[in-house]
Amino acid sequence: MATSSVTATGFSSSFHGSWGTSITGEDYATMVSKTTPNQVRVGKPLRSGPMMGNVNEGKGLFAPLVVVTRNIVGKKRFNQLRGKAIALHSQVITEFCKSIGADSKQRQGLIRLAKKNGERLGFLA
Repeated sequence: MATSSVTATGFSSSFHGSWGTSITGEDYATMVSKTTPNQVRVGKPLRSGPMMGNVNEGKGLFAPLVVVTRNIVGKKRFNQLRGKAIALHSQVITEFCKSIGADSKQRQGLIRLAKKNGERLGFLA
């Protein structure tokens, strides 16, 4: 730490250097090289949020029919009709499971299977 004192001729200081060399000269380059890491670590890339979508979009036996119907009826009305159809199909699966005595875990498995089949056939295009 630099100390200073007032004398009869002016200010006296124990600092013996110039500001130019201590900030922009060799000392600065040495300081930067010591503080800068040699390797830069890169974290994991950020994943975007889950995307709702069909991996078989546009594929499947019924996909062209579904796409044409959606274009004719309109996207909003089509999604309403699709939701009603899916709800009715889930009710049919639930009633079937009740009639054969299947538990809720088996019922959920059947509903998942129906969804996968609907994707493969193109109903969810």
